[in-house]
Amino acid sequence: MIKAFLFDLDGVIVDTAIYHYQAWKQMANDLGFDISEEFNEQLKGVSRMESLDIILKYGGIKLSEAEKLSLATKKNENYLTLVSKMSPADILPGVSDFFVQVRKEKIKTALGSVSKNAKLILERIGMLDDFNIIIDGNKIAKGKPDPEVFLKGAEELGVSPKECLVFEDAVAGVEAAKVGGMKAIGIGKKEVLTKADFVVENLVGLNIDELLKQIA
Repeated sequence: MIKAFLFDLDGVIVDTAIYHYQAWKQMANDLGFDISEEFNEQLKGVSRMESLDIILKYGGIKLSEAEKLSLATKKNENYLTLVSKMSPADILPGVSDFFVQVRKEKIKTALGSVSKNAKLILERIGMLDDFNIIIDGNKIAKGKPDPEVFLKGAEELGVSPKECLVFEDAVAGVEAAKVGGMKAIGIGKKEVLTKADFVVENLVGLNIDELLKQIA
């Protein structure tokens, strides 16, 4: 029986991928190369330092740990400048209505995001109080596809992994849920999120009772 919903942030609740992309692109340009939006897809659900390593490898650049930390900090400052302008208008379609159902059904909720800025974003869009627990990049040591972020969410909610349903838009996130022993709803394309238990394009018109029947 499902007792808790665990949500990724980017691509599920809001879409800050464009802001991440703009900040990473600026950093790459400063280093003398460019990254495309297609390249940026592989950074979804990946931690900041891991993303940096992927980009630097792509650009053929080797740096010291201190230099990498400096770059990551600068990138995050640029990103925060962009997301600080977010508002409830940035909530993805269907999310607000779905959370009305979640509250009515008294389902426990957790946010499971590798982002260290998750609380800031939730504050900006007015959804901080919609989550019982927030597990973000400040609370975990391993990024997805490691299941740590979701297992910690389950632990703090006081439920077992098999009682959790994860909402994810990234392949790494779906894999993290499955490795952690949880059911996963993929938000996106079926041909991409092949390991998810059920895939929807977005949360628009999604009914909780019907959803739970699909994964039973």
